[in-house]
Amino acid sequence: MRDITQLVIAQGMKPTGIGVLCGLVVAFALGGVVQSMVYGVSARDVATFLVVSVVLIAVGFFASLIPAYRATRIQPLAVLRDE
Repeated sequence: MRDITQLVIAQGMKPTGIGVLCGLVVAFALGGVVQSMVYGVSARDVATFLVVSVVLIAVGFFASLIPAYRATRIQPLAVLRDE
């Protein structure tokens, strides 16, 4: 059962990681635009990027934890018999 949980969580975290990385690249690229539009905002505030990235990764982890928990509660033979 532990393998199923790890598999489901890994499948859920892969798009989350890709999304966070793409978001960081775009945020760094467009940071100057935001700085010119909003007063008092740093273009590359590392603390903000870090906190937002950690929160998004945590949300992605807990969002994939629920299907992983459900997958451990299903008997594989019962699923195969239903199909």
